[in-house]
Amino acid sequence: MLLTSLIAGSAFNQYASGRVAKDKHTGRLPAMGFSSWNEYGCSINESVFLTVGERLISTGLKDLGYEYVNIDDCWSDKAVQRDKVTKEIRPDYTKFPRGIKHTADRIHALGLKLGIYSDAGSLTCAGYAGSLGHEDIDAKTFANWGIDYLKYDNCNVPAKWLDEYEWWPERWTGGSLDDGQPSPPNYDWATSNTARRFVRMRDELEKQHRVIQYSLCAWGHGHVDIWGNTTGQSWRMWGDIAPQWTGQDGSAWGLMPIVNHASFFANVSDFWGHGDYDMLEVGNGNLTLEENRSHFALWAALKSPLIIGTPLDNIPPSTLSILSTPALIAYNQDPTYGRSATPYKWGLNPDNTWNRTHPAEYWAGPSSLGIHVFILNTLDYEVVKVAVWAEVPGLRAGRRYRVTDMWSGEDWGVWEGAWMGVVRAHDTIAVTITEVDGRHPSPE
Repeated sequence: MLLTSLIAGSAFNQYASGRVAKDKHTGRLPAMGFSSWNEYGCSINESVFLTVGERLISTGLKDLGYEYVNIDDCWSDKAVQRDKVTKEIRPDYTKFPRGIKHTADRIHALGLKLGIYSDAGSLTCAGYAGSLGHEDIDAKTFANWGIDYLKYDNCNVPAKWLDEYEWWPERWTGGSLDDGQPSPPNYDWATSNTARRFVRMRDELEKQHRVIQYSLCAWGHGHVDIWGNTTGQSWRMWGDIAPQWTGQDGSAWGLMPIVNHASFFANVSDFWGHGDYDMLEVGNGNLTLEENRSHFALWAALKSPLIIGTPLDNIPPSTLSILSTPALIAYNQDPTYGRSATPYKWGLNPDNTWNRTHPAEYWAGPSSLGIHVFILNTLDYEVVKVAVWAEVPGLRAGRRYRVTDMWSGEDWGVWEGAWMGVVRAHDTIAVTITEVDGRHPSPE
């Protein structure tokens, strides 16, 4: 389906200012760390997170910027959800014998930060206590425990809090929704019930003595891409991710459907506000080496939070190498250029084609070091790809530029007018392009 309008154009740029945390640092760049859900689900306890913290250090990941150790769902007492007197959420003392504050203290002693999970509904997705209606108590509790990061989910929403008009990214088919009640023209999505539920927790977090990075897990509902950066430091753009290339597994989706959506909405990200395309599945499931590379390269290019979701005990060298790629991390964390890479050409399909199997393949964006090009091969066999300088934003036709491989750091030499090379099936080439002498081709 060929779109007749550029959804990824300037209509969304006005929302890219971001919400600045009180310490003028937290949330300026995408968060990096580890989350328990993708690998452990509800099978968690304190020792899992202390081991994760130790492994972040021993593998060198902490030194690369992975600093958050995030507890996902299932950490609280499911049977006795809140204290009868204080109404505070009760931790599961079997999983966390000395409470969450003890875990936070141990994580902080390692020089790391602790995240926790709650929900803007009556219950979490796994049926534990949610925070809707208890935002003041829970925000204060989290701050007193020493929490540094809150992932706030979107399950079990009471009927009175449902949106009058629906926007679910999975139902967007390249210009319209395939079901749901359409909104009237110029509807203000920041007034939706979804927005109101997430704003309630934002307001309570901002009252606390402790800065807590706020990660909205609204799954893209209620057009969170429009109001998310006035509410938190990151916001989920899509539903749950699955460790597969295409299609979906129940309510979770493979990489290509998510990249297809990002092809149209990538440029909502900037300093202080980041579109979140969900936790990393690098190292999970049956993803090939090339698919893992593409996953990490594209999430880094999108300036999505880089939250690891694979076990760090005995992590395979190939997985660790991908997660540790310095140039890709540097692009994601660049201190000068906050905007994410965006497509400059679709490649296999005409530009602006909505396709959940073959999304945009040619992406580019600047960093402090130069212009970066990311070329995805969505086909099941290797192909020759060409990056034409005249097509890449920031480069000039016919010029000679130096090309450096972001994966290996290898200098691929000087190329005139274009770069050409073989890209393996489902792999992504990532290169830094500079002037021949190494200067930035198009500094701001």
